[in-house]
Amino acid sequence: MASQESETHQDHPVAEWYAAYVKHHHERKVADLLERKGLEVFLPQQKAVHRWKDRNKTLFLPLFPGYLFLETTLEDKFQILNTPGVFFLVENGGRACPISRQEIESIRRVVEVGAQVQAHPYVSTGDRVMIRSGPLSGVTGILTRFKNQYRVVLTVELLEKAVSIEVEIGNVERIHGPDRGHNLAAGS
Repeated sequence: MASQESETHQDHPVAEWYAAYVKHHHERKVADLLERKGLEVFLPQQKAVHRWKDRNKTLFLPLFPGYLFLETTLEDKFQILNTPGVFFLVENGGRACPISRQEIESIRRVVEVGAQVQAHPYVSTGDRVMIRSGPLSGVTGILTRFKNQYRVVLTVELLEKAVSIEVEIGNVERIHGPDRGHNLAAGS
């Protein structure tokens, strides 16, 4: 009996990243409410300048409208779901699905350095590459080419959402990733 008891004390759930679907245009407000509850929240945003007739205004818009990310053990799932503006955690078969820590960290790095990010159609195949130098060194994604411009696409596989950043082709190196295509990208 004592050995079973000690095993349960040693088995602490590990916090993982999850996506919460939240009320559109209320992402920042919901993130603030969740942070006040002591949760680790990541709301990736990008700076955008909107022009009106009489002025320009700088706004911070979500990279993934309607979503934010939480690092949690899900022991506080009830508390999360009872937060105003939270509709649900992204699930499959009734269970919340964790998001790859690497996907979250790549997006976090891009946001922290203020790289110019663009929404991009979700892609799941192509050449997996890693940025070799500079402030985004180590960030991985899928290489694409459009009109002589190379971009690294960062995906959130669970959401089937993606963003991309422009790169110099000489600053990326091909890597092999699980379940990814290995075709050479558009003539490179």
